[in-house]
Amino acid sequence: MALGTVLFGAGLGEWNGVDVGSVTELLALAEQADRLGLDVFSVADHPYFADRLDAYAALAFLLGRTTSITGVVTVTNLPSRPAPQLARTVSALSTLSGGRVVLGLGAGGLWDEIVKLGVPRLEPGAAVRALEEAITLIRALSGGGEAVTVTGAHYQVAGLVPAAEPAPPIWTGAVGPKALAVTGRLADGWVPARASDWLSPLYRESRPIIDAAAAAAGRDPGSVVTVYNFGGRITAEPLAATRDDDGRWLGGSAEQWISELARAVQVHGAGGFFYRTTDDTPAEIALSRWAEDIVPAVRAAIART
Repeated sequence: MALGTVLFGAGLGEWNGVDVGSVTELLALAEQADRLGLDVFSVADHPYFADRLDAYAALAFLLGRTTSITGVVTVTNLPSRPAPQLARTVSALSTLSGGRVVLGLGAGGLWDEIVKLGVPRLEPGAAVRALEEAITLIRALSGGGEAVTVTGAHYQVAGLVPAAEPAPPIWTGAVGPKALAVTGRLADGWVPARASDWLSPLYRESRPIIDAAAAAAGRDPGSVVTVYNFGGRITAEPLAATRDDDGRWLGGSAEQWISELARAVQVHGAGGFFYRTTDDTPAEIALSRWAEDIVPAVRAAIART
């Protein structure tokens, strides 16, 4: 995956994780996405649901079944995966896959489910502070160097030697102002929540917070990419309306998709897209249309600007 370029990917499984009964389809879709030249695939992390595959077990297996595509968990349920151990996990995955990993991090959302894992409930402010500590610690525990000792409010390590592998890019799924500011100060990317896109109120209200925090930290706001995890129909004929009454993207013909995504990059600075079909089109057919009919044309349109 070439960082700094617009990324085109596939969201595998459902929004709430990969169903344990869909393993055969999951493997086939990951291999198809790899074969068709997509940049990245994603799986969701909901470890409290018994009928969902563990996200990191799935990620490791899929990386082992592919050769070029990068994988990311969008986003890791940080409260259930302590940062020091998560640092070791992503270092191992990066080493095994030749660097084909992005680390997606979330502060935790479904707390009534999370606490069933025996994890202490955190109030929103504390969860964001834990996210900030985690990003800093994971970077410190990567790329070699001296042993790390940290005494934080949420993570403590004593004399822990960093892994030799560099830290992967880190994306967050931040929602609130404090988490968005952490993203601007420390992260490499942001995946807007609730399948929001470049015209959504969530994006318009959130992205300025990221940019302001990045600038205040002496960073280039443009170095924090926005990668959209969204869906839509790919239709044979153009749709009269490609968005609903609330402005949410519905989809359309390949030509309508190409025009919309090229504009998202050229006008709104989109850094990447994960695609999922939202109708009853078989997943392998929708993925083929996305990867063969839309993605190359959008790449070509971007290259011409």
